[in-house]
Amino acid sequence: MERQKVDQTARIERVTAETSIELILNVNGSGQADIKTGIGFFDHMLTAFAQHSQSDLIVRCTGDLHVDGHHTVEDVGICLGRALAQVTADKRGMARYGHAVVPMDEALVECALDFSNRSYLGLHQMVFPQTTVGEYDACLTPEFFRAVVNNAGLTLHMRCLAGENSHHIIEASFKAFARACAAAWQRNQGSVAVLSTKGVL
Repeated sequence: MERQKVDQTARIERVTAETSIELILNVNGSGQADIKTGIGFFDHMLTAFAQHSQSDLIVRCTGDLHVDGHHTVEDVGICLGRALAQVTADKRGMARYGHAVVPMDEALVECALDFSNRSYLGLHQMVFPQTTVGEYDACLTPEFFRAVVNNAGLTLHMRCLAGENSHHIIEASFKAFARACAAAWQRNQGSVAVLSTKGVL
């Protein structure tokens, strides 16, 4: 059966005392990214997500980086999660599940996910040998994915199968997540069924 992507575009705006964010996600895109968060490596990871999920992503974030990067990374995760919830709200004909294993040099990361409307994050053997990558704190990676999961209604398991370099482990994680998302938000053209024995999610 012919398959096509979900076709929604989501625009999220979120303003707090710590961050001001505008995020636009088009999952029917071509992998274009325009990212400005003030954290170079994080911009690079969000760009990788767009390219490897073949979505278009625009992010503008002004955050309290004089404190640290935590609020910026977590709040962008909140906004991306909310955007994912919007574009996958109609689950009729949607594949729902996604899986990917991505190598990057010595690193190898596996990702499995389910747009189930049930939030759960399982990170397995996700250890970052170097604590920082540029100005990005490696420990913020779980915070980003936790924010995405909690706001997307997403079940996500990620396992680091190998890796000695934090840059490689984190980048493989973002790419595996992107490719798993791209698989999950495919639709069977013409199908009106929700992939659940309950009939709803």
